[in-house]
Amino acid sequence: MRTGWVAGIGVALLLAGMAAVVTQRVLANHAKAAAKGPVSAASAPALEFRPHEVVRPVLVAMPQAIEFSGPLVAPNTAMVRAKASGTLLTLAVAEGARVAAGQTLGRIELADMGSRIAERNANIESAGAAVIQAERAHASNERLAAQQFISPSAVDNSRMALDTARATLKAAQAALDTTRVALRDEAMTAPIAGIVAKRYVLPGEKVSVEQQVLSIVDLSRLELAASVASHEVSRLAPGMAVQVRVEGVAEPVPGRIDRISPAADAGTRAIGLAVAIANPREALRAGQYALARVALADPQPRLVLPLTAVGTTAGQDHVWLIQSGTLVRRAVTLGRRDEAAGLVELLSGVDPQAQVLAQRFDNLREGQRASVVALPLAAAASAALVR
Repeated sequence: MRTGWVAGIGVALLLAGMAAVVTQRVLANHAKAAAKGPVSAASAPALEFRPHEVVRPVLVAMPQAIEFSGPLVAPNTAMVRAKASGTLLTLAVAEGARVAAGQTLGRIELADMGSRIAERNANIESAGAAVIQAERAHASNERLAAQQFISPSAVDNSRMALDTARATLKAAQAALDTTRVALRDEAMTAPIAGIVAKRYVLPGEKVSVEQQVLSIVDLSRLELAASVASHEVSRLAPGMAVQVRVEGVAEPVPGRIDRISPAADAGTRAIGLAVAIANPREALRAGQYALARVALADPQPRLVLPLTAVGTTAGQDHVWLIQSGTLVRRAVTLGRRDEAAGLVELLSGVDPQAQVLAQRFDNLREGQRASVVALPLAAAASAALVR
């Protein structure tokens, strides 16, 4: 027992000695590393970039675009109204039916129109008989006055009576013409050619004067009713070409700015405009929503970079350059942006001949060695096929 106990103490002392030696070596290594200081960017492994990962600023035009949206409307729309009160006897067209200008659409029953015309005719006959009688009386008075059997005032009175009878006859004839016009209002006709959009009454219903009966829409020409901000309207003018994308239509539709409102809306401060769109095949419909885009030409070329080459740190835009074999971070000032093309205008900060990293990479350090390495011919061909 005593021998085993002694052996155990010996092993424990041996392990403790070995641990002390290891600890001293670790502390010595940390001391050496601390004496050397942190690893510098220059001593870090060199970075290699492929040619497609490095770009140079190029001069290109950056046309701007103004976009606005709104519904399509049919400017040539007509409302058919009842011109007389009565019962709607017939309505020959339904919603969606195509009609021609002047086509009879329906009829209104005018119950008392026949009696009114008979009354007007009777008034004309009575007035005509009165005129004949007045003419005879006046002619007789003129003969008697010529023989000095009656006074001149009697002749004047007969002349006035004749004029009154003639005026009464004209009034009766005018009343008959008015009644006949009302009789023509019995038939409702289409004022324009187009498609029936909506029916407001049904046959058998009572209608009153000027009541809406039908609405007709001409779809051969549509307009996009939209509005633009007041700071953008100065760059627009009637006649400008517009590309219109209509919901449900794959290809854009050409159009032109037709009118621009002279004043801004008091509530939104937006200015309304109308874009004329030809629709000869009537493929588009009023009420569809559309997005219009007006391209504004750029009068000068601009130095641009890909949007992916620009990073932002603490609100400052910057790019990474490969300059003299090392990485350099350079602050830049940007201008126009073209999100669709993925380009941004470079106003200052980088020379046109600079090598700029086209993408954002993590853990880049300024001063780190970097170079552009071309792919071998076989590898380049393989990469091109993959892309």
